[in-house]
Amino acid sequence: MNKMNDKIEQLMNLLQEAGIAHHQAFLEVGGTDADWTIWYADYLVDKLGTILEAKLTRTQIVVLLVELEHQQHAQAPGSHWARYYAKELVARYF
Repeated sequence: MNKMNDKIEQLMNLLQEAGIAHHQAFLEVGGTDADWTIWYADYLVDKLGTILEAKLTRTQIVVLLVELEHQQHAQAPGSHWARYYAKELVARYF
């Protein structure tokens, strides 16, 4: 597997892990969390930077997640969110 595909796979797994953890954290409210990007940023900040080989702040991650959410809904509605986000992150950083 080449480096970009390996990064996509790592990111997709990390994002899915975050999604499961987020769902568990908000189970009592059915996963409802208007500030989900902040929760994800806290969860992802260390691991995401390591995989992307970039120093990212929580604020930068929040902005990335908001942009990716809007972009996915506009360009690839119905696509698997974690794979879409992973591919886009690799495209931006490699």
